[in-house]
Amino acid sequence: MKYPVLIAALFCLFVGNSARAERYELVTEEWAPYNYLENNQLTGMATEIVHGIMARTGDQFRVTMVPSMRATLSLQHQPRTIMFSLFRTPEREALYKWVGPIAEESIHAYQLATTRQPVDTLEQLKQAPRVTTRHAGLIPDKLEAQGFPNLEKSATGSLQLYRMLLAGRTEIVVGDTDAGVAYYCRQLNIPPGALRQIPVELYHASLYIAFSLDSDDKVVASWTHALEQMRQSGELERIQNRYTEPAWQ
Repeated sequence: MKYPVLIAALFCLFVGNSARAERYELVTEEWAPYNYLENNQLTGMATEIVHGIMARTGDQFRVTMVPSMRATLSLQHQPRTIMFSLFRTPEREALYKWVGPIAEESIHAYQLATTRQPVDTLEQLKQAPRVTTRHAGLIPDKLEAQGFPNLEKSATGSLQLYRMLLAGRTEIVVGDTDAGVAYYCRQLNIPPGALRQIPVELYHASLYIAFSLDSDDKVVASWTHALEQMRQSGELERIQNRYTEPAWQ
């Protein structure tokens, strides 16, 4: 009688792990504070959330950090690929399977708190001498679509963007989520209250984990369930709060 019981147990174990028989490749990009390298270790809000999910599902998928365009191409063309973090937009909706949201994010423009010409409306923002952003990416694309006539796409990265603002080389910058601005202020030792958030929400979207379309629905469902467990337990909010302390008044 022992052998049938053992065989049944092994069969259940095999069935339970069948969705994990195929490995998945996890890719991400350098995008603080969600996924970035610190002391040669991958960390960040989304990174912690993904590891929390895998701790619950039992997955041990390898994570690779690659340039932004390569990460997106891998997600579109490489089998069984997962990417974090990605804004879920109407244009992307049918391209992937989604798990989330892992965060709700807004994008605002910023100026120095000491400015003599505070901007408070979208009309004033479009009439400013210039609004400086990065040379490429989702944000400059969205600003161009909104018809900004004064857009200066000259920054190669976020650190340069805020250094330009501090040095007086521009008066208004926009390039990161509010959590991202807080992160770069800490990196550059910009004291709290030194920047002024312009009260115009230029973009709002939810951040998700994206799965390639060939991904097993059981795997996607298990990640969705694990994330919901983190949400219900309060762990998701605790992780988010560690990365979202504002750096402005």
